[in-house]
Amino acid sequence: MSTPTPQTALVRRWRLQIDMSAAMDGSDWQTMFGVKEFTPPMPDPNIEDASDYESDGWNGNEKTAQAWELSVTLNRKINDQVKIFHPTHEKLRNAAFGFGSASRVHLRWFDRTGLPEAYEGTGIVQWENSGGEHTDLDQPEITITGDGPMLIIDNPVA
Repeated sequence: MSTPTPQTALVRRWRLQIDMSAAMDGSDWQTMFGVKEFTPPMPDPNIEDASDYESDGWNGNEKTAQAWELSVTLNRKINDQVKIFHPTHEKLRNAAFGFGSASRVHLRWFDRTGLPEAYEGTGIVQWENSGGEHTDLDQPEITITGDGPMLIIDNPVA
């Protein structure tokens, strides 16, 4: 019996969800529809030189902080019957105008096939409209700058 050939993972394996609850307590996760591009974050460490005389000339380093940033491009989705944009898109757009807690969203992103990669965090929203030609789609680019930890979580699909 032969061993199956491993498959290459695809970027579209990710699912992005936003917590729509007012308390941002994870009680109302809703899928972000229309994701066109998604760049899952990894922690960006701040490394400081911790060298001393006793290291025989070898540099020492220490991680003193870390940050994360998530990028997503959306195809705007419209409910044409009632003339509104998708509620998850509006939550992001409205947060981009807010200050303090109103500028933050609670997100989670995970492998939609059930593989173990899954993360959660709260961040500040930046929204940039795409503009373009008369034939272009409305595809805003959103950046979520982490405010606090990016947590490894159990994959909700698994």
